[in-house]
Parts: sequence; C-alpha cells; structure tokens
Amino acid sequence: MRINAAIGTLALGLAMSGAAARAADIPRGPYAVAPPYPTYNWIGPYIGVNLGYQWGTATHATRGVDGITGGLQGGYNWQFGALVAGAETDLQGSDADDRFAAWKFSNPWYGTLRGRVGYAMDNVMLYATFGLAYGGGRVETGSVRESNLHIGWAAGGGLEVALTPNWSVKAEYLFVDLSDQRYVLFGNTGFESGIVRFGVNYRF
Repeated sequence: MRINAAIGTLALGLAMSGAAARAADIPRGPYAVAPPYPTYNWIGPYIGVNLGYQWGTATHATRGVDGITGGLQGGYNWQFGALVAGAETDLQGSDADDRFAAWKFSNPWYGTLRGRVGYAMDNVMLYATFGLAYGGGRVETGSVRESNLHIGWAAGGGLEVALTPNWSVKAEYLFVDLSDQRYVLFGNTGFESGIVRFGVNYRF
C-alpha cells in the first residue's frame, strides 16, 4: 500500500509540474493577445519633406509654366477605425516659370493649408485633400520686376505607406488655383498648376 501511494504521489507531482511548465509558456501582460501584425496607428503629429514637379499656365501665357518644386510639410491626424481625418500645411519653393513676349512670369513659392480625409488599410492609407492655397507671383521685363501675393485653393489626393511606426512615404497629386492679381507691368494675372510630388514623413 505504501508503495502504491508513493507511486500515485509521484505521478501527481509529475503531472502538476508539467502543467506548470506549460502555463509558464503562455504569454502574459499587455501583449498576451496582441496579433502578430497589429493595425497601424495613424494618430498624432508629423513633419516631412517632399520633392516633385509642377506644371501649369498663367492667365496670359501662351505656353506652360513649369519646373521642379520641393519643400516641407507638417500636420496632425485623428483616427476613427479605418477613417483618418487630419489637417496639413506645407510651404514650397519652385522654379516654375516661362517667358512670353518681353515678359517672364514665375511662381517662386507657394503654400497650402488643407484638410485630409483618408481610408486606412493597416499601414496603407488612401486620402483626399482640399483647402486654402497661397503663393507668390513675379513678372519681369528687362531689369524691372514686380511681385504679388495670390490667394486661391488646392485639392487632390494621394497614397501614404507606413514603413515603421514612425516613418512613412507618400505620393500625392495637387491642383493649385491661384486667383488673378493686378500687375502694373502686365495686367490681371493668375496661375493654375498641377503638382505631382513624393514625400517622407516622420510621425511623433
């Protein structure tokens, strides 16, 4: 009887130790039930840089006004499930210009302040954007130069892909319409342009 009781006690002890070992392998803490590839979180502020190409026309131009453009952007996102809403501002430099007759028209800089609405598929987001645009116009003839500030609107859309929790890349198209302003040298002149640009963002 004593031998049988000892064998039973030993078997029970082995079973309990095995169960304890298996229990020790179960993940615990806040990551216990986390999926291996969690949904990306787009919430928060970000800053970045971009580079692209701008093409368009001035009111009295007979040819296209185009050139390379690049600058800085920054913004903030809120997220509601797959819906991402935010605001973004950017400031750009541009060498877009063209000569017609004795005049040269250029758009040396511009900026926007826009809302963004996107649909997130984990770390990939498609978005549309719309808002205020502003920029500088410049008319030159000979050694005489005249500059003006133009106000208008911008609209477009893009694709942003997060590579890490902090870094993302994007491709974007914008249409920018800067309204007419009066130039003494040239008359009323405005500027419309399409912009394709690629950027990198750092999210805080």
